[in-house]
Amino acid sequence: MRIGISTSVVQRGKSGVGQYVFALLRALLAARHPHKFVLFVLEEDLPLFAFAKDKVELVAVPEKFRPPVRNILWHQTTMSKLVRAHRLDVLHIPSYRRMLWSRPCPLVSTIHDLAPFHVAEKYDWQRMFYGRVLVRRLALRQDRIVAISQYTAGDIVKFFGVPRERITVIHNGVDHERFRPGSREQAKTEVARRFGLSRPFFLYVSRLEHPAKNHVRLISAFEEFKAATASNWQLAFAGGDWQGAEAIHAAIRSSKFAVDIRILGFVPDALLPDLYRAADVFVYPSLHEGFGLPPIEAMACSCPVIASTRGALAEVIGDAAAIVEPEDVHAIANQLRLLASVESVRNRMKTVGLEHARKFDWHKTAAETLKLYEDAAGRPDASV
Repeated sequence: MRIGISTSVVQRGKSGVGQYVFALLRALLAARHPHKFVLFVLEEDLPLFAFAKDKVELVAVPEKFRPPVRNILWHQTTMSKLVRAHRLDVLHIPSYRRMLWSRPCPLVSTIHDLAPFHVAEKYDWQRMFYGRVLVRRLALRQDRIVAISQYTAGDIVKFFGVPRERITVIHNGVDHERFRPGSREQAKTEVARRFGLSRPFFLYVSRLEHPAKNHVRLISAFEEFKAATASNWQLAFAGGDWQGAEAIHAAIRSSKFAVDIRILGFVPDALLPDLYRAADVFVYPSLHEGFGLPPIEAMACSCPVIASTRGALAEVIGDAAAIVEPEDVHAIANQLRLLASVESVRNRMKTVGLEHARKFDWHKTAAETLKLYEDAAGRPDASV
């Protein structure tokens, strides 16, 4: 079976969807099966797929089609021709933003979340209209939809009217070869050298997006924590600027504890495990998530986690994290104080989190995704 995957939504590897595509592809290529993969990749993203170039067919997409509107039009006008030219049996679009209207072959799409229905200022009005109105019609055209959580599956039924039998819940995984406990001392030394974080610190890994990721309230909670404890702890944000990032930068500039709030920028994949291992507490107060992978990665690296339960987070983190109401600054500050001051609580959260993280594995995700490809193509017996 020839399986196509559109990768133009990886956003130069600096997004959650990008990490999904890379991790899923690595696991798919490691699995035993007879299938061939054809990847459609924007020209400047080709080096990101060097790990797969000898195992897949790479089709370069001209850079002029990178801007979102042009890329959407390219998918709707050109992708069908390429599907036929490359004789694909199934096409996987790993984000609702590029789902096809035409059906040149069975279509599988991944919907990570329906945040535009939950966070009023998630995007500008054009993208909100696209996400709320146009995507609904596109979703109804797909043969199979992957929802990365039960919560997201419920949203797809509720907001898009897609029949539940066409939706398959396949949780994201964790690469346990990378995200695992390791030498904390070595990680601390490396993180201090690279990022100047030589004191205890709270870590938040997420693109700098306002208001959805809730950085500004976390900054306020950190200020309350610092004022109450006079501690030397720092707060580190790992992630590139996104929609509304200026509000986050402004909040930091105006903070009297700005010297202890660090913006690390986008952190390459190779450095993330050490960053999780070096962090004393991982904090994830997001207002909405379709899954929420960073808390699970942190748990897998034996880092205690504080998180909200908005969206799918309650389903994903279970009882393995300290829970906060994300719009209650005082409640967040209280949890920061508790975990910063009581080592026994941190140790308990490490143990519980590490065990919980073992439930998520990209190899399992890949096996379930392969089965879905086969079912969509009408070839349920194609696996070896």
